[in-house]
Amino acid sequence: MKEIRFGLIGKKMMGRAHSLALRNMNSFYTDLNIKPVLKTVCGSSPDGLQEMADQFGWEKVETDWHKVCADPEIDAVIIAVPGFLHRDICVEAAKHGKHVFTEKPIARSYHEALEMKAAIEENNVLGMVNFNYRMVPAVQLAKKIIQSGDLGEIVSYKGFYQNDWGLWGMPMCWKYSAEMDGEGPQQNGIHILDMSHFLLGEITDVVSTCRTMIPERPNSRGEMVPVTNDDDSIWLAKFENGIIGVFEATRAHAGHRNQQWFEVNGTKGAVRFELERLNELQVFSDKDGELSGWRTILVTEKEHPYVKYWWPAGHLLGWEHTGENQWYEFLKAVEGNYQPSPSFEEGAYAQRVLEAIVTSQKENRWVSVEEIQ
Repeated sequence: MKEIRFGLIGKKMMGRAHSLALRNMNSFYTDLNIKPVLKTVCGSSPDGLQEMADQFGWEKVETDWHKVCADPEIDAVIIAVPGFLHRDICVEAAKHGKHVFTEKPIARSYHEALEMKAAIEENNVLGMVNFNYRMVPAVQLAKKIIQSGDLGEIVSYKGFYQNDWGLWGMPMCWKYSAEMDGEGPQQNGIHILDMSHFLLGEITDVVSTCRTMIPERPNSRGEMVPVTNDDDSIWLAKFENGIIGVFEATRAHAGHRNQQWFEVNGTKGAVRFELERLNELQVFSDKDGELSGWRTILVTEKEHPYVKYWWPAGHLLGWEHTGENQWYEFLKAVEGNYQPSPSFEEGAYAQRVLEAIVTSQKENRWVSVEEIQ
């Protein structure tokens, strides 16, 4: 079996999620003919680094990401650090001939995203962006229903991502800094933009309003410093195919722990998905006659996307499986030597629309996505 040797840059939540996923690959996805090897884990500080390596089976530890990118023993680099580091790591890794798997948002701006995309293309390596919620079986089923035409003409899309982690006096960190993470609704907005792109296609125009509800937060020294990106963003969108969209991305809605949801409305039916009910898809069809109404489908049958690799029907999947299903797609792409999806091109597209949303808020007008260069 061919091996692919990974270097992971980032030791916190997403680094741990990727470590778990790679460790599980060959145990569950038995049709893979490629084996991931956990070669090096890198963190900015040695604190807890060796403990993480021991827990997940990484062979080596490192505190200098430049060495990971240059290491001839590494075939692919995983970027799981704050956004201000993404471009530099990606470009350097690609120049050394490494495949790149990066967290989202892909970058802090559309310009940075284009630089990363160019680095992937110019160095003939593979690149994938971690839009892991595409890989939920219920989301995959929703797309299949949409593409079947059973919903009729699609007329409306609603996409929301609501968290409350921005409330309760959380101190200043990189996620609240435009310099470190970019402007606008980066963390949640990028997910719902990609989801709409995945399900329905491209957006052409947006108009938005944004608000920073907690304008200052305490830094590590207890000093109050300004927050420079948005707590709550709402926008309307026009899709290329005539669909109208309504979106909201917030980190400050009490009672929503990790609630991403979408609804697609057609002339003959509709589908709705809620991330906090990960294994369910709600479907409405006008074909149901006197039994017409919303039905809840438990998406755990072996015929449903990805489910055959896991448990029997009714045995629910968890959040970690979204990443594991995406890593399966990445490894298949490496095995077949083709660009995986979500690609860096798709990541850059989402960043471009996000930049249009920020421009609309600043200039108080409808903005065409094509204006963003």
